[in-house]
Amino acid sequence: MAETEDAAHIPEEIQAMSFEQALEALEEIVQKLDSGQVSLEDSIDIYTRGTQLKRHCEAKLRSAKERVDKIVVGSGGTVDTEPADID
Repeated sequence: MAETEDAAHIPEEIQAMSFEQALEALEEIVQKLDSGQVSLEDSIDIYTRGTQLKRHCEAKLRSAKERVDKIVVGSGGTVDTEPADID
């Protein structure tokens, strides 16, 4: 299923969410869709919002990863930091 323009754009209200808030909202969407109690039209809207929330969470994780540094000790005993290799 191709992403629509709506799914590609992350609304401001989602952008304002913390990672934890967005993840909680995404979990609620998964529960609603898994329940089978949602109409097809509502499912499409909910899926679109879920895609936006997922993209927002991924962006937050990328940002956090970029900010994480590890402490390294050089051969002369000097202490420095370098980007952490977290994969």
